[in-house]
Amino acid sequence: MITTALPGPLQYPFMVNAYLVGTIVSILAGVVGFFVVTRGVSFAAHALSHVGFAGAAGAVLVGIDPLMGLIVFCLGAALVMGLLGERLRGRDVAIGVVTAFSLGLGTLFLKLYTRYASEVISILFGTILGVSVQEVVVTLALGLLTVIAVVAIYRPLLFASIDPEVAEARGVPVRMLSIVFLLVVALAVAQAVQVVGVLLIFTLMVAPPATAQYLMRTPGRAVMLGAALALVETWIGITLAYYWSLPVSFFIATLSCGIYVAARLAAPRLPQTRAEHPHMAAPERVVEHHLG
Repeated sequence: MITTALPGPLQYPFMVNAYLVGTIVSILAGVVGFFVVTRGVSFAAHALSHVGFAGAAGAVLVGIDPLMGLIVFCLGAALVMGLLGERLRGRDVAIGVVTAFSLGLGTLFLKLYTRYASEVISILFGTILGVSVQEVVVTLALGLLTVIAVVAIYRPLLFASIDPEVAEARGVPVRMLSIVFLLVVALAVAQAVQVVGVLLIFTLMVAPPATAQYLMRTPGRAVMLGAALALVETWIGITLAYYWSLPVSFFIATLSCGIYVAARLAAPRLPQTRAEHPHMAAPERVVEHHLG
């Protein structure tokens, strides 16, 4: 039920923290998510969130910050996935098995120490309204680190994502980029979990960037629109949750899904070949730009 008698949300420190963390995470998810969608590794990103759940549960078990457990487990899993290189796209079964094992491990931790269940279960659905100032600072530092990493590898990563075979022939370190990128995804996933939780990681990491790619004809504009969509959806979701007393992740997921479906219905059909695809029309120009 909506509560209209409440004062403005920005009058409460916990809401300010929520908007700050939501801003950092949504922009980060939109930027990283563009490459997640372009490279076709959405399932891998989703798997990392489940691995992170086990890490968070283990961290709570030993009495440390769940975010640290999320990061450590996500980075470890990302390193293993990255070592698969471009073959990762054909390893859905292996990734699915690892995901199931991670969920089982997290469930075991909950069974052994049930007094921590409420704290760990909140990770499944997001805890953005309970974020502290310290967590805002940590998220900002990790977010800046992740964005810097994306900017540093943007050009070669774009080329390797569009046409890995040609990129490798031109001297782009495709395998190393695959490892570095998945480590970047791991950091982004660990932070996005705070907003939408493990079960809805697709909400910010996939839906806004996928929507942007339907509407924009160039990679740069698609990245910016994806980040903007994730940001607006997060802000609206936090605000609606404040007035309606319902989960933030529900509103964000609903908005993301609705906007994505609308984009699919309104946008022209997806291009079927590299020659038609706006991101793939001239990969040689991408590498020439990268090589200067």
